[in-house]
Amino acid sequence: MNIPGGQLAHRTATGLHRRTFLAAGGRTILLALASSAAGLNRVIAQDKMSASNEVEQRVAAIVEAYDAQGNHRTGTSVDNKSAEWLADEIRRSGTEPSLESFTLSRVDPLSCYLRIADRRIEGVPMFDAAFTNEEGITGTLGALGSDADIALVESDTFKLDEPRRQRGGTIAEARQSRHKGIIILTKGSRPGLSLLNALFFRAPSGPAMLQVSSAEHEWLMTQARTGAQATLVTHVKRTTAQAFNVIARVAGSDSGLAPLVIVAPRSGWWQCASERGGGLACWLETIRVLAAAKPARDCLFAAFSGHELGLLGVDTYFESRPDLIKHSYACIFLGANIGAPRQPNLIQVSDVPLEVWIADALQKQGLVVNQKAPPESERRGEAAIFQGGGARYLVLACGSDVFHSAADRWPDEVDVAILARYATSIANGVVELVRQRS
Repeated sequence: MNIPGGQLAHRTATGLHRRTFLAAGGRTILLALASSAAGLNRVIAQDKMSASNEVEQRVAAIVEAYDAQGNHRTGTSVDNKSAEWLADEIRRSGTEPSLESFTLSRVDPLSCYLRIADRRIEGVPMFDAAFTNEEGITGTLGALGSDADIALVESDTFKLDEPRRQRGGTIAEARQSRHKGIIILTKGSRPGLSLLNALFFRAPSGPAMLQVSSAEHEWLMTQARTGAQATLVTHVKRTTAQAFNVIARVAGSDSGLAPLVIVAPRSGWWQCASERGGGLACWLETIRVLAAAKPARDCLFAAFSGHELGLLGVDTYFESRPDLIKHSYACIFLGANIGAPRQPNLIQVSDVPLEVWIADALQKQGLVVNQKAPPESERRGEAAIFQGGGARYLVLACGSDVFHSAADRWPDEVDVAILARYATSIANGVVELVRQRS
């Protein structure tokens, strides 16, 4: 078919215009799609940032309030008011809490000090050793194992990977010694008074023991070398008191499934902002997320008092539920110092699936498992209860520069951004865990 030259030119021009238009339109569509995708990505990023900021605000508010309450020693007015506060925080998530009480013989220090010549050094007694009357013990100060009446020893610095050291070493040796009294120079990563837990609170042993600040190290060592005369006083009052475990249950849809148990201590020495506050913030965030997720299996939550006194609250909780440890789906323990700045974490875990689970949960928030306790190692504290009871369990804890020290305070010893990532990891990870049916 022959097309006249003019028509051919017209058709050619028209085709070129059409292709140019289509190409331009295609570019416009692509640019629009790219712009839309970029906008969507910005919205998603903003949503994630907003969610992250909301978690940070929640965990910060929890730790700040907890720190402001005061010294969280078991069975005190601060401890009991803190239990009521924690119950109120649980109610905010739409879950109904309850308080379970237990009785203890609370130790109230009255006059506790070491006097040498005209110098008096205040201290804190060991709550699981003997006590003196208000006159105390007077005699020579010397080294452990010497003929001195009062021995001077040093505690071990807290180490995340050697948590059982306080059961052995010089403190255990001092309990078995013939000395009338013991002065313990407490050692921490920083100078100061870093208290030891009363592991044998139910059955105290050993002579009267007074814990004093490591800042007194050089002077007291000199006095011990010269056999100075010293007076040791650990005069206390015993008071029958009530303490409380705070418990809650997020009901599952299938009562035939074994329950998941998630626990955290809530008592300790001083304000313990990072030591206990971080774990409680993660615990509360997990309750909040699970309550909205409507899990398949029951999720049982408990926050224990009595942690620093031989685990009184933990024992009370599980003694009243003798089959729970063995028949639970798993026990998750939120341990010390979660969210402490610049600190590694450590997990203790019963099996590989739980190890994989926590590693994956942390990885989603840019966190990793820093250390893992050897599977054959003897556990301590709550982990020992889980191990001895034959449970599946996982314990998460972090290191600290101010462990059991009055310096463990909000806001300096809490990294809110890191704590929020731990809280999100644990809460979202638990949601995934309770979806598993085997």
